[in-house]
Amino acid sequence: MTKRNDPFPTRLKKHLDPFTRLDPIVHSRNQRRWEGPLDEVSLSRYERDGFLWFEGFFSQERMEPFFDELKEMAKDEEMMKSDQIIRDPSSGAIRSVFGMHELSENFDRLTRDPRILGMVRQLLGSEVYIHQSRINDKFGFEGSGFDWHSDFETWHAEDGMPRMRAVSASLMLTENTEFNGPLMLIPGSHHVFVPCVGETPDMNWKDSLKAQRLGVPDRKALGWMADRGGIKAPKGPAGSLMLFECNTLHASNENMSPWPRSNLFFVYNSIDNTLDKPFAGTTKRPEFLGNRKNTEALTMHDDFPELSNQGVKPLRE
Repeated sequence: MTKRNDPFPTRLKKHLDPFTRLDPIVHSRNQRRWEGPLDEVSLSRYERDGFLWFEGFFSQERMEPFFDELKEMAKDEEMMKSDQIIRDPSSGAIRSVFGMHELSENFDRLTRDPRILGMVRQLLGSEVYIHQSRINDKFGFEGSGFDWHSDFETWHAEDGMPRMRAVSASLMLTENTEFNGPLMLIPGSHHVFVPCVGETPDMNWKDSLKAQRLGVPDRKALGWMADRGGIKAPKGPAGSLMLFECNTLHASNENMSPWPRSNLFFVYNSIDNTLDKPFAGTTKRPEFLGNRKNTEALTMHDDFPELSNQGVKPLRE
């Protein structure tokens, strides 16, 4: 347990009940709340559910270059030895590649798309930078799942992210179906912080990126929240986009289908929420997991016009 004052205690020796989050969900306040592409209906849905789903946000053709880059990485022997490459614990194939916005010009440009930047600036009420980026791959018949967790719990404990002021963007490179292990979320779970039991060993990331054992809520808390909010697994074609709040509980099953499931993830953090010392008392994780050096505000890519007032509509259920 950390010795300094911690508003979100976790990785504890003893059980501590879940408690209501201390931070706002939409950080833009008063008149500034409407200064962006999301309307009040979308903002209210994000506050209620903890995520927004945009089917077919980009064209499928826009996604194809990322597959070519992934194939090239798999051929690079030096790259495959890097800590940035995480292999599937069962098959040995690429499971994740971290630091994608620094490895790929295509990815870097994508993180600066004005429509996405406009939304996350509006949600976080500030300029933003990339905290973490990665590609997650699940090959057909082989891709392992991810256990239930809150990203914020890990980023707080192991990276020192002070507050809940970050948004993840998940972009589908392949069609996500009910068969190939789509991302599952518990709507409304972001309203509650769930402290987790188990002290964190140093260098925990070397094991947790393959199979997460710490930072996983207990089954009683998961059952309680799923009974209240249900479980959603948005599905759609390549190019679809999901934005989800950093404390929303999510997971995915193994890919039991013959079809791959590949997603890009890029995490936007507020420039007013940069990392401190890890609250779990461990050493800092590598830069490709928790960015501390390049925290300047992102600018929109030159190829795109400024679209801060253009409406963006999520899919309504």
